[in-house]
Amino acid sequence: MDADFLNAFTQPSTLDQFLTEDVIAKGEKRKLIKPTSGNNPKLEELKLFLTEWINRALKEEHIVVKSLEEDLYDGLVLHHLLENLGSLKLDVEKIALTENKQRQKLSVILEVVAKCLQLEESQLKWSVESILAKDLLSTLHLLVAIAKHFEPTLALPPNVQVETITIE
Repeated sequence: MDADFLNAFTQPSTLDQFLTEDVIAKGEKRKLIKPTSGNNPKLEELKLFLTEWINRALKEEHIVVKSLEEDLYDGLVLHHLLENLGSLKLDVEKIALTENKQRQKLSVILEVVAKCLQLEESQLKWSVESILAKDLLSTLHLLVAIAKHFEPTLALPPNVQVETITIE
């Protein structure tokens, strides 16, 4: 997997909004998209492409994704996607209503993804917490990795890059 390709994304928050929401813990490091890159057409193309790809893959299950961050954070769509693409049977409930259950479900799902992709924890560009927090950067990294693994001939949009800011 091309590491530079996966490093090109970030979440769609502005610096001011991020700082005023007080969502960064002491000692934590987060990447943000620079406001000037927020409407990057290549980024929008990738988001649309991945959304349409998921919708095609899950059409028979009547699952429709409209927003990658909003529709994937609880693990339901990821669960169906992995079962559909990888013929994997995941040992978790289909629907997790509480945040604790969602966290447990995502933990199992992301463990299976890491195992399938043969990635160690230090190589992962996503986490349970970042997916639960609807972090676009993590969500895109995860989806691109899943797409490249299960459908290597999928023609992902090339040269997607945005400028980021790292806050610590």
